[in-house]
Amino acid sequence: MSLEVTNINGGNANDSQTHTQDKRELLCLLKLLKKYQLKGTEELLCQEANVSSADLSTICDGDVKAVLSAALTLADEQPNRQTAPAQAATSNESKAVTEANAAEALAKFIGDDAFDAQQYEQAYEELRTFVEESLDIYKHELSMVLYPILVQIYFKILASGQVEKARGFIEKYKSDLDGYYIEGLFNLLMISKPEELLDNDLVSAMETDKFVIRMSRDAHSLFKRHIQDRRQEVVADIVSKYLHFDTYEGMARNKLQCVATAGSHIGDAKRQDNKIRVYYGLLKEVDFQTLTTPAPAPEEEDDDPDAPDRPKKKKPKKDPLLSKKSKSDPNAPAIDRIPLPELKDADKLLKLKALREASKRLPLNKDQLPSAVFYTILNSMQGVTCAEISDDSTMLACGFGDSTVRIWSLTPVKLRALKEADALRELDKESSDINARMLDERSGEMTRSFLGHTGPVYRCAFAPEMNLLLSCSEDSTIRLWSLLTWSCVVTYRGHVYPVWDVRFAPHGYYFVSCSYDKTARLWATDSNQSLRVFVGHLSDVDCVQFHPNSNYVATGSSDRTVRLWDVLTGQSVRLMTGHKGTVSSLAFSICGRYLASGSVDHNIIIWDLSNGSLVTTLLRHTSTVSTITFSRDGTLLAAAGLDNNLTLWDFHKLTDDYLSNQITVSHHQDENDEDVYLLRTFPSKNSPFVALHFTRRNLLMCVGLFKS
Repeated sequence: MSLEVTNINGGNANDSQTHTQDKRELLCLLKLLKKYQLKGTEELLCQEANVSSADLSTICDGDVKAVLSAALTLADEQPNRQTAPAQAATSNESKAVTEANAAEALAKFIGDDAFDAQQYEQAYEELRTFVEESLDIYKHELSMVLYPILVQIYFKILASGQVEKARGFIEKYKSDLDGYYIEGLFNLLMISKPEELLDNDLVSAMETDKFVIRMSRDAHSLFKRHIQDRRQEVVADIVSKYLHFDTYEGMARNKLQCVATAGSHIGDAKRQDNKIRVYYGLLKEVDFQTLTTPAPAPEEEDDDPDAPDRPKKKKPKKDPLLSKKSKSDPNAPAIDRIPLPELKDADKLLKLKALREASKRLPLNKDQLPSAVFYTILNSMQGVTCAEISDDSTMLACGFGDSTVRIWSLTPVKLRALKEADALRELDKESSDINARMLDERSGEMTRSFLGHTGPVYRCAFAPEMNLLLSCSEDSTIRLWSLLTWSCVVTYRGHVYPVWDVRFAPHGYYFVSCSYDKTARLWATDSNQSLRVFVGHLSDVDCVQFHPNSNYVATGSSDRTVRLWDVLTGQSVRLMTGHKGTVSSLAFSICGRYLASGSVDHNIIIWDLSNGSLVTTLLRHTSTVSTITFSRDGTLLAAAGLDNNLTLWDFHKLTDDYLSNQITVSHHQDENDEDVYLLRTFPSKNSPFVALHFTRRNLLMCVGLFKS
């Protein structure tokens, strides 16, 4: 005989209890949505579950925490509900894999020979003593071998399973090395097992490419003689496997010259890495005179007997602004070297408008600095991750951590959308103001939002025609948005990890992206497959920039190098080393010959792309340099960063000094002359800089995020 207790709805007590529990969990979920201000989702869920907002008053924060804890506990217990034999089998399999990886690491770094850690440590001690006792003229170059040899010995001791001894070896000798190597050593000390050597980025980098050391022939001879005289077979083995000496004739470099190009995960750049010719000149501009001059009327005979006194028609005057012909640059690539989009009449009119506006540009110099306007983003609960201003300075786009993109109009003109299809059919397509007629005045708004990404948005980029916007995200996709329909047009998939940066080519059509997957990719707007994959960096590629002639792409990486890639061939044509931290920002000079790069190491380095050499290092910032740009006339360099400071540099004087050989790689600004090229510093109160932009008239626009 069984007893069943029924409730008023006819169900049993267990069903009633389950229903109550489910409703409680639902109310806790709604409370959580309300807390994070997800109003749309909250209203939709209330409507579907037939729950009113008034019911939430019965739920407190403690109930929410209890429900979340129970859910997490259940999720943790689920995988553990295996049978004992299955768990044992999994454990044995995992143990076998670990042992196999450890054996692989042992064979890779040590080989079959009996390993003696003491022998390696003694050999390093003798090498260190040799460097310290060498002549001052050679000491700085010889000291460059200590870091890669120290690291390789550490790998060998760690692969043998002597983890504590390996760490003790690093701790004992790390004080001998320059400060910029400490971060790399700290990352290596995080390796706690031999099998972890197989998956480490720095270990892979030193395995993939030999560590390059630039050294004079005399210093290299001294180093080889030391190894042979002391019979240091263990050091000689490391040198032959993992080091490459790029020797040159002449005097050994001094301390400043050695440090200037050191710091990357692969050492110095080889000279053959920068031998290929780079066409850094600018392409010839379109002839606007033919666009604006009306077609000549058919000539009438002057000797008309019926009108002998008729005045002759005046020829239309040529616009002096447009009649200036651009000189052909001997360093420019051929106009058809890569296929570029043909300019439409609307595009030519936009360029003509830009040219007329540029004619009113304020020339900048040390006596006439630009005015700066600062846009501070307030109340950004979602976290601003990037900002970009359009080329005509009329729109501001910001990416947020909650995966949204937001556009603001910086002028009284509102952001309008296209008219309905029926209204568009009635328009005269031959009308000169067709672009304006297509837009619906009633749809104008001062700000619009794009939704579609599923992760933080890391970069936005406007197309040169200002009708498209690119965005990249942690969700590994790139999205192309229309600024006419205000919707997503294409989603580009190709990267397999977060995409850090994306940029349009100055001539449109092409764009380039870079990612955590250590690659950069070239795309075209009309293809969902990448056209080129640029492979060569040894860590994630953090920033990217198109050259002004659209034929080259520059990339900056966490491996502390800057590379220049040829769009036509996909080949690396320049490798530049000198940064002591992740490269965070890039900007090409207006003339196309120079490249400026900012870094986490607080420095700005100027590079000469004609030969890949370092021009100079600008020292002023005290934190990451997050954004760099050149004035429209190319005379000033503006840089800003997370130290809440904007700096203006006299780039015209810098290049003049470089071309007259007054500054070389050995001359860098120290405490006495660091302000030689610095014109002014603008501090913000408490707002790190996110973006810089020079208008066509050389007004400097800045965007920052207020930090409370």
